[in-house]
Amino acid sequence: MSHPNELLNELRIDRNAPAAPSSFPLRWIVIAAVVLALLIAGYFFLTRSKPIEVKTALTTAQAGASGGSASVLDASGYVTARRIATVSSKITGKIRDVRIEEGQRVKEGEILATLERSDADAQHALAQSQLAAAQSQLAEGQAQLRLSASNLRRQRELAAKKLVAASALDAAVADHDSSASRLDSLQRGVSVARDRLKIADLDVDNTIIRAPFAGVIVDKAAQPGEMISPISGGGGSIRTGVGTLVDMDSLEVQVDVNESYIGRVQPSMPVEAVLNAYPDWKIPAEVIAIIPTADRAKATVKVRIALNSKDPRIVPDMGVRVSFLEQEKPGAPQQTAAPRVQVPTAALRKDGDQDIVFVVSDGKAERRAVKLGGTLGDDRQVLSGLGGGEQVIVEAPNTLKDGDAVREAETK
Repeated sequence: MSHPNELLNELRIDRNAPAAPSSFPLRWIVIAAVVLALLIAGYFFLTRSKPIEVKTALTTAQAGASGGSASVLDASGYVTARRIATVSSKITGKIRDVRIEEGQRVKEGEILATLERSDADAQHALAQSQLAAAQSQLAEGQAQLRLSASNLRRQRELAAKKLVAASALDAAVADHDSSASRLDSLQRGVSVARDRLKIADLDVDNTIIRAPFAGVIVDKAAQPGEMISPISGGGGSIRTGVGTLVDMDSLEVQVDVNESYIGRVQPSMPVEAVLNAYPDWKIPAEVIAIIPTADRAKATVKVRIALNSKDPRIVPDMGVRVSFLEQEKPGAPQQTAAPRVQVPTAALRKDGDQDIVFVVSDGKAERRAVKLGGTLGDDRQVLSGLGGGEQVIVEAPNTLKDGDAVREAETK
């Protein structure tokens, strides 16, 4: 058994001995670096895997022009009517009844409304009485003239026999001339009375409002009991018309063409028109005239286009897109024009000198280079690079790149 002193010596700490190296700080540094690397990798993974919210739209495709004619210019405009009128009365008066409704088709001369006519009827009755009085006075004057003529004959016979004085013959001549003059005045009075009666007839007729031409009522603007006047009184209590009448056979299209391209348009040039309301209906048309003036504010020239199809679906103020077609040359082989694709202008981007769009494909943004054509309203024609029905991105961050994951933004 060891001596107790030896046991104590074994338990004693030698303070002069070198300390053993410790691995604690190095281990924690390595752990912290690994955790930081994992956090960074996770951040980049989550950031790149999160889809970017975008707004999209579908491209539209229209078949090429028929008959082998290619479009040389596209434009947009509106349907207008060459004959349109706000139908009013010739006089100021109170409306008695209105016989029209919106959408009603009327014939030329058909009664649309009538005015109160008590004053006109009274004036007409007075004119009739004045004519009757003038005719009675005329009959009296004619009788006086016959009497004076008979007396003049007798006086001349007696004077020839030297049975009356010369003064008696002179008096008979004067009386006859006076009766003839009075009869002429009475005849003129009867003519004036007849003219006055015609005016009274016109006043009565002016209480009736008729259609100036055949067409369709598109607006009813007055009701019975309201006042109407052909001249605006500056207030809202007097109507200036009972309704608006449109001649549907006079409908045409008016478009504004950029003055830089107006040289491509010629009178009688064939046109293909498509109403915004009926995008699959292609209406044959042709250029009527190029208005010889420009709009300096918009740098455009107005072009009138005649629609070669009459249809009740075509109404004024409808939006329409037109394609000016190249006239087919005689003997040239007929070609089928390729479909035209239209894309919203907001989807177009610039990458240097290249026009590009981003297409959504399998949840990712796909960069497409495109070749652009003419402008058509808020859309742009794409000649190559896109097909109809594809989903293009119209609103996205400027940092969007090819291959980025995208998803449609929710509509608020």
